[in-house]
Amino acid sequence: MSTGPGADSAPAPTTHDTPVHPRKSSMFSSLRIRNYRLFATGAVVSNTGTWMARITQDWLVLSLTGSSAAVGITTAMQFLPMLLLGLYGGVIADRFAKRSLLFCTQGAMSVSGLFLAALTLSGHVQVWHVYLAAFFTGLVTVVDNPTRQSFVSEMVGPDQVRNAVSLNSANFQSARLIGPAVASVLTAAVGPGWAFLANGLSFLAPLTGLLLMRPAELHPTPRKPRGKGQLREGLEYVSRHPELIWPIVLVGFVGTFGFNFPIWLSAFADDVFHGGVGMYGLFNTLMALGSLAGALLAARRGTSRLRLLAGAAVAFGVLQIVAAFAPELWMFVALIVPIGILGLTVNVTANSSVQMATDPEMRGRVMSLFMMVFTGGTPLGGPLFGWLADAYGVRISMAAGGLVCALAAVGVGLMLARAADLRLQVDLRRGRQHVRFVPRKRELTTAA
Repeated sequence: MSTGPGADSAPAPTTHDTPVHPRKSSMFSSLRIRNYRLFATGAVVSNTGTWMARITQDWLVLSLTGSSAAVGITTAMQFLPMLLLGLYGGVIADRFAKRSLLFCTQGAMSVSGLFLAALTLSGHVQVWHVYLAAFFTGLVTVVDNPTRQSFVSEMVGPDQVRNAVSLNSANFQSARLIGPAVASVLTAAVGPGWAFLANGLSFLAPLTGLLLMRPAELHPTPRKPRGKGQLREGLEYVSRHPELIWPIVLVGFVGTFGFNFPIWLSAFADDVFHGGVGMYGLFNTLMALGSLAGALLAARRGTSRLRLLAGAAVAFGVLQIVAAFAPELWMFVALIVPIGILGLTVNVTANSSVQMATDPEMRGRVMSLFMMVFTGGTPLGGPLFGWLADAYGVRISMAAGGLVCALAAVGVGLMLARAADLRLQVDLRRGRQHVRFVPRKRELTTAA
């Protein structure tokens, strides 16, 4: 079932423009698989609860402290375990049955949500309680993330991995459309505790879906027996494949410097446009709308090209800079949707590229590295950009993040071209493609 390096099926991409998977599929083709339908149905319920809790958590911390930096610390606490322990989560995901692991992790997340709900509804919640719940959730996520990512291929098989990854993102972003709106209404009407309660109960849906799956219809990958050096083996594997390492490097930059929207959007809603929690919910809904569109567009694409990854990341950073200095609310709102489209395009393209270029027995460790650099940079980026927002204003903070993302995307694009033995060609003549990558050998042939 592998399409990764060294597999017996289609070889992994090794050039800058080679498609990750050449077969075409309909937008919702992976939903024809029963086990994946159960997984997706449970996920949309729990994702809705997660987004309700996430929006409520950010606003609760801002209300308790009045500080954007405190929101950044909350985000950092949630993602710090991934930064410190993320690779070990991949070793666990490769060693044990993934369906059984997901029973444990999803149940633990339910307990975390119910804990925060009890404190908030009883009126005893303090900011350190939120930090503690965020940190515990982060610990569980260390194992849950790589397990869920690699379990996708076990549910759908190799032909549908790219489509299923895209639909997972569409699922998450669909919930992001519903969750903030419901959370805003609940918080304004009866307080934040009910949103946390809904999150805790929402995990019953994925637990039920896992229970109803048919094990005989799964495509289990070989489990890695316990042994020494498995963590180092995963790192060495990635280091030998530039089609893996450079997309992972890029999502690390984007995750650390570009995905600090809880800080930026809450500050724009509160400090710049003075709209309160309702406007913050609107901003998140618009961002989710763009991300959902990006996920559905990715599901329609039959291939994932690495040049698309670099180009989308450049555009993502540039639009962030433009949005940061938007003088009017309508301009800022108009830019949120395309930023969401581009951000999701970067994430899905990198995710599917890495999964399809990895051998099945290594996928848990590779995806743990992917998720570690994508979300693990948040403990660094969250407090940094929260401090920038407090000290120099949210506009400077957001623009700085966009600039780093754009520069990193240009650098990674050039490294991918170099690894594929390509060069950048600029042609300003009318009717020609002005900027493109071409093989270096073509230049030598012409010169001869």
